[in-house]
Amino acid sequence: MRRLALAAGLALSLVAGAASAASVAVTAERMLDVRSGKYIDHPVVVITDGRITAVGRQGEVTAPADAERIDLPGLTLMPGLIDMHVHLDSSPLYGGYTGLAFTDNFWTVVAARNAETTLLAGFTTVRNVGSDRYNDVAVEQAIDEGIIIGPRIVPATYAIGATGGHCDSTYLPPSADSTSPAVADGPDEARKMVRKLKKYGAKVIKICATGGVFSNDAVGVQQMTLEEIQAVTSEAHMAEMKVAAHAHGPDGIRAAIAGGVDTIEHASLVDDEGIRMAVKAGTYFGMDIYNTDYTQAEGAKNGVRESELKKDRDIGELQRQNFCKSIKAGVKQIYSTDAGIYPHGDNARQFAVMVRYCATPLQAIQTATINSAEALGQGKDVGEIKVGAWGDLIAVRGDPLADVTVLQTVPFVMKGGEVVKGP
Repeated sequence: MRRLALAAGLALSLVAGAASAASVAVTAERMLDVRSGKYIDHPVVVITDGRITAVGRQGEVTAPADAERIDLPGLTLMPGLIDMHVHLDSSPLYGGYTGLAFTDNFWTVVAARNAETTLLAGFTTVRNVGSDRYNDVAVEQAIDEGIIIGPRIVPATYAIGATGGHCDSTYLPPSADSTSPAVADGPDEARKMVRKLKKYGAKVIKICATGGVFSNDAVGVQQMTLEEIQAVTSEAHMAEMKVAAHAHGPDGIRAAIAGGVDTIEHASLVDDEGIRMAVKAGTYFGMDIYNTDYTQAEGAKNGVRESELKKDRDIGELQRQNFCKSIKAGVKQIYSTDAGIYPHGDNARQFAVMVRYCATPLQAIQTATINSAEALGQGKDVGEIKVGAWGDLIAVRGDPLADVTVLQTVPFVMKGGEVVKGP
């Protein structure tokens, strides 16, 4: 019986493989070239076996005769969006201590649902920078196996932090004896932790260089030494992995840049020297400047403690002003929203806040496409509609360069040449 089941499974796999190898030709009213900021009228995008094989204007590009046709009249075609800072196994509906009411594996199921919601919102790639119990790896594997639907996930597994720091367990008393599995004190422990997380599925490394909003510590205080940060980055880069640093305060930001991290997450209280260092080093900033709106409006109702709400209030506007300063100074920006602090699926709400604080619509869109793809080291695969890239497409109504809020409602989503939302 096992042999018969295996044979049947193989046959189904071969049929599915043959179906996925068929070509798809997508046409629309126009297409946004996110690199140049120019529109291509009446485009056609041909996708074969999940990858884009031709891009051009209708009449100039010929699709295979047997290609499936998908016409999107009146819509604007764009590459699938990228969010570089999500927590799929987190929900803003459970703040403070309320999350302790659920069994551990409840959050894996939450992550699966959030992955689907994120994909349907037009985000076809996400970087999950911190989860418990390797939930992000579990969901990534389930998506890859076709068990559930969701975006391409770049998992960090646990975030590495210092004892008692933002990425340790700071909610419970000593009698609970609760410590994060990714606590690392000293360069040797930090280096070993990178190896361990890679062993169990991490494809990017996340560190907590400073305190944070949702923990029992001062938000801007540095918590990892330069030597510890350097140990993490040297080990990760040797393994061809990128490093993201949670860093709110200026000292921790400067140490993270000096230590060779690839992206600074939050960067809320960055000073002029930190901005200069980032420009010189080519370090990306991922500044989550939308979620304060949600936290201040809904946090108390969801159980977020007043101490955390106060920290959020204290840094919210400062972070937005520093985003503007960094944009004007030429710091490279990625699209990092901290989804999980606000509801998954609302990721695109940040575009409007970015435009309100100095970014042009094109700059904002580029953070979630070509900039994030390059920061991931996946510029050949995602973030742009071009030959060789994955067939990850979205379509929106209206002109996103005139009104970025059209990105908040995405009627068409395609991932790897397969329609997951729309006609």
